[in-house]
Amino acid sequence: MSPLDKIIRQIIAAQGALSLAAYMELALQNPDHGYYRVREPLGREGDFVTAPEISQMFGEMIGVWCAEAWRELGAPDSFVLIELGAGRGTMMRDALRATAKVAGFHAAKKLYLIESNQVLRDRQRETLADYAPQFIDDIVQAPPMPVLILANEFFDALPVRQFEKTFRGWGERMVTVEGDALALSLRPMTDAETALIPAVLREASPGAVFEFSPQAQHIMRDLSRAVAANQGAMLIIDYGFVAPSGAPTVQAVSRHAYANILERPGKVDLTAHVDFTSLGQAAHHAGLNVSPVIGQGEFLRNLGIAIRAESLKKQATPDQAAAIDEALLRLTDDAQMGGVFKVMEVRA
Repeated sequence: MSPLDKIIRQIIAAQGALSLAAYMELALQNPDHGYYRVREPLGREGDFVTAPEISQMFGEMIGVWCAEAWRELGAPDSFVLIELGAGRGTMMRDALRATAKVAGFHAAKKLYLIESNQVLRDRQRETLADYAPQFIDDIVQAPPMPVLILANEFFDALPVRQFEKTFRGWGERMVTVEGDALALSLRPMTDAETALIPAVLREASPGAVFEFSPQAQHIMRDLSRAVAANQGAMLIIDYGFVAPSGAPTVQAVSRHAYANILERPGKVDLTAHVDFTSLGQAAHHAGLNVSPVIGQGEFLRNLGIAIRAESLKKQATPDQAAAIDEALLRLTDDAQMGGVFKVMEVRA
């Protein structure tokens, strides 16, 4: 039993069952034992690998996007470049290297990172030492000037409430204790809560599941207001969906393998697929323009990743060239990350 497991059981004993969102918040963000607060989860020695860790080409294409977005803003003399959940700083490092020759871009940028994990903050500070990153806890702390916001695999790590259709109607999945283990139970929902269920699922068959992230909505509203107030653009890349399927997506990963979401809280990564439609609606409400959601593969190909791969291969050994091809396939193929991961652009 992990230390956080004991804390969660004590809370349930004192207050009753927890929503799945409350459980995930404790498991991921508890100050002393939360997964994203006290460990470095990335890489082969960690629990998962993200696109920037697969190839420098990913971050370089993000740099291309940043340069184009900055020019579309009129190439302002000062602007804020913000990344949410920057991991080891790999993507931002590669993006800034790719923009080094864009006249005026580096002189104009002010780099800010939003990161809750102190271990990763230290790594980001080291990786990006040449670019003098500043750390903030919330978008509202950024200075009021044109802004570019990057969020790669950020929203999937936010807690979700989970609702299940039964023969008696919709109920919310809760975390409780049964015997010696944490377990899921259902509680009835109010009419106001049931109204959260999208119309396409309200008449679904028993067993259908809908997930909703209040925290994602809150953060997206704040980000959208910043983009609208200061003029700017936002890029969101994550695995997720445009239309809900009725299947649960919350999952746990440990050492690159799936795990039980209720076992070893604080020791395993918990994520859920991102609802791009709800994020887009929050941006629309702020008066922003939202692009159609496309696959990561299409997005990277549009920015020229295949051309970049060929350029890298010209100076590579045969083994290195094969690795470049493998990384390109993994990042862009529709059967791999290219199709699973989605991209949404938001502009003022």
